[in-house]
Amino acid sequence: MTTTQPATALPSPFPSVFVSHGAPTLIIEDSPGRHFLAGLGRRLGRPSAVIAVSAHWTTQAPAISGAARPDTIHDFYGFPRALYTMRYAAPGAPALAERVQALTGAAVDPSQGLDHGAWVPLMLMYPEADIPVAQLSVQPGATAADHIALGRALAPLRKEGVLILGSGGAVHNLGDFRFGERNAAGWAEEFADWLDGVLTAGDAASLAGWKTLCPQAKAAHPTDEHFLPLPVAFGAAGNAVRTERLHTGFEHGSIGMQAYAFHGAV
Repeated sequence: MTTTQPATALPSPFPSVFVSHGAPTLIIEDSPGRHFLAGLGRRLGRPSAVIAVSAHWTTQAPAISGAARPDTIHDFYGFPRALYTMRYAAPGAPALAERVQALTGAAVDPSQGLDHGAWVPLMLMYPEADIPVAQLSVQPGATAADHIALGRALAPLRKEGVLILGSGGAVHNLGDFRFGERNAAGWAEEFADWLDGVLTAGDAASLAGWKTLCPQAKAAHPTDEHFLPLPVAFGAAGNAVRTERLHTGFEHGSIGMQAYAFHGAV
């Protein structure tokens, strides 16, 4: 079952947000996840800029894109030709990248473009492509606690209307991918329920310990990269996190499409 919560006005400072971006075909599918993302920009309002934390840019240490005109990266293979003609021509945010470097120590990459973890949800959320975007990497060799700390370092930017957008997957197991299947296996539902409880409780310690605290963690995430944008978005809420569930459900059997907004003092 898939549900989208009714729209409500979200207060200032801008919340940090985690979305599950699904398969690359999400942008051309008639699916609940696509419809949710297509309405999310209107729900959130217009940010001054976006820091997109994508599962598909992995580095040993944090890096932030400083390109003035970031390319649209088609980092997938064997999909419909229409996907490869799409371009998301949003301006970059070099000055914001320098701010991120000062706050976090992240290296500025002057040439990194927007991979599909960034441009697919952004094309649905803000199709005009007129909001500056910088992309931030994740580090599969680091812990969830490290990524929470990375997010907390970014939290002051929310007071300036910057949207810190984590883009990954609440559940992401391609080994159990079943095209078109909306029902999830029991292990996937169990992990999603556990994660929902942790996030709605604002429980940073359990989020940091996810790999050992939830028995289904390894099945839900055989590799870490699609999980790690979530603790960045959670950390960016700052202290006393209040979580708003935005969307739930599964697509293709093993892709959890859960999405959350995080509010907190900065």
